Amino acid sequence: MNVPATRKDLMRVNMGPHHPSMHGVLRLIVTLDGEDVIDCEPILGYLHRGMEKIAENRTIIQYLPYVTRWDYLATMFTEAITVNGPEQLGNIQVPKRASYIRIIMLELSRIASHLLWLGPFMADIGAQTPFFYIFRERELIYDLFEAATGMRMMHNYFRIGGVAADLPYGWIDKCLDFCDYFLTGVTEYQKLITRNPIFLKRVEGVGVVGGEEALNWGLSGPMLRASGIQWDLRKVDQYECYYELDWEVQWQKEGDSLARYLVRIGEMTESIKIIQQALEGIPGGPYENLEIRRFDKVKDPEWNDFEYRFISKKPSPAFELAKQELYVRVEAPKGELGIFLIGDAGVFPWRWKIRPPGFINLQILPQLVKRMKLADIMTILGSIDIIMGEVDR
Repeated sequence: MNVPATRKDLMRVNMGPHHPSMHGVLRLIVTLDGEDVIDCEPILGYLHRGMEKIAENRTIIQYLPYVTRWDYLATMFTEAITVNGPEQLGNIQVPKRASYIRIIMLELSRIASHLLWLGPFMADIGAQTPFFYIFRERELIYDLFEAATGMRMMHNYFRIGGVAADLPYGWIDKCLDFCDYFLTGVTEYQKLITRNPIFLKRVEGVGVVGGEEALNWGLSGPMLRASGIQWDLRKVDQYECYYELDWEVQWQKEGDSLARYLVRIGEMTESIKIIQQALEGIPGGPYENLEIRRFDKVKDPEWNDFEYRFISKKPSPAFELAKQELYVRVEAPKGELGIFLIGDAGVFPWRWKIRPPGFINLQILPQLVKRMKLADIMTILGSIDIIMGEVDR
């Protein structure tokens, strides 16, 4: 804590870990001179559950239900990264249909995450109404998830080489209806928020991060793109089938809290564009790699084809991880979500290191809040968009 030693009238205040406007169990020890912030020290670890250690004695398919508890608002991304690693280690091809289904699910998850960022962020800076509005659209996304995966929040849907189940009958039409409806919802948010003078007073010029500074701190996602750097892993790494679809990277050059808001609002409309193209262009064929092997089996008449019927989500077989190391990453709503994976020629990974975007983006918070007012802490923290599940792991 670099507090000037000469001052006697400085006050130290605890913000969190159990504060209604704190995002999860984060504790900030703030040193104040009146209303001015002199120093801020984040204290982490209240939600640490040993996620990396658990991974070392679970097979990938056993570990899948755990991963949705990292960033529990963008659950599809944690599942995607968990199956992408073993797929690359084993050079497993994902069928085109499965890849398109994954893109649709990932982009819906991105919208759901951005919505649940927008509501609390607005509540933090004094606007209660959007908090209730965002749940309308988010519930519709969760209805779509429930229809496709059986669960609203923790889906356990991705599998090595594909997805656990095909899209149900009528789901694509329902999703297209949602896309049309959601675009009117975004317009409503923009009317309500974007030019609101009180909102602009609270966010313009608050928490400014320059482009070079953002790179030096290792920021990613909307935090990086709001500082004028057009870096999106969907364009850079070209994973899944994103390169076949037509969409733009959303970015701003100001680097303040308003720029981060505009990037996320823009990303929601781009996600809708991606989903609509994927729904219209989704090919036929198998939804997982093991499908072909199942068709080749000789059917046993004694069982009356019971084994071959779709009963529930199919489990994947235990999958041996080659003796290699690998870093895989996806563009999650909060930034670059990566995993460093070391295989050991067994079914358990030898090391499973998670690179959560929230944890790395949170590093810059003490620097951003220094010399700001106390009320600006919530604006800046809200604009970073953290989830303590992935920060503490």
